[in-house]
Amino acid sequence: MNRSTDILEIIATRKSAGEPFALATVVRTVAATAAKAGAKAVILPDGTISEGWIGGGCARAAVLKAARDALGDGRSRLVSVQPPDLLAGHGVEAGDEQEGVRFAKNMCPSEGTMDIFVEPVLPRPQVIICGSSPVAVAIADLARRTGFSVTACAPAAEQSAFAEVDRRIEGYALPVEEAKARYVVVSTQGRGDEAALSAALAVDVDYVAFVGSRKKAEALKATLVRRGVPTERLAKLKAPAGLDLGAITPDEIAISILAEIVAVRRGQQSRNAVASP
Repeated sequence: MNRSTDILEIIATRKSAGEPFALATVVRTVAATAAKAGAKAVILPDGTISEGWIGGGCARAAVLKAARDALGDGRSRLVSVQPPDLLAGHGVEAGDEQEGVRFAKNMCPSEGTMDIFVEPVLPRPQVIICGSSPVAVAIADLARRTGFSVTACAPAAEQSAFAEVDRRIEGYALPVEEAKARYVVVSTQGRGDEAALSAALAVDVDYVAFVGSRKKAEALKATLVRRGVPTERLAKLKAPAGLDLGAITPDEIAISILAEIVAVRRGQQSRNAVASP
């Protein structure tokens, strides 16, 4: 087994485990460079290169910064590391970006050029559905077709309502911490509303919503307050769930909820991109 096969297997293992990382691949070299086209490296969120190699210090700082940025906003980068005279010839400086290329300065004696493609490999965002109502089933189907990982949380007797999901949890006890983004929708239709909402509000997630009338949601909030659920947790609850599209059928309501989840998700990525140094 060669080194290329080794790193491809490591990439597949990390991806299947749901571990976020950035993959840097040398796509072009000009003149003398330590790394050659096709070289790869796996870069972890803390900035360490866990596997692989893409050359020495000439490109390292620029690639690691691109990896951090890519993991922050979910967008790939192309980094071109060039000696100062070539940068000047193109009319650019280190740190400039033009037509999707970020330029960096190569101060090594080799004076070579390297182009490195940096792509984020992130766990699929997760839609967690509490309940087995027709809306819940419609959300599960639509979310999977939209690229989300779907977890169905419902009593054992109700799990058969979901034909195909990525994970099943009997009851409503959600994992406290997970690496991937989580968007929780409670759609129990009167069967376990309080238990499902309590479980959803007990963990840190990116979005939590309740499918039901505003009046019913307010009544449930009052009950949860009496039971000791912190008001700051309840303030995160979106009720009724979904964008106001005038939806009526279960499929239409599912579309409005998933649209709201997408808006929340993309808004978070945009904020992360702005916050990146």
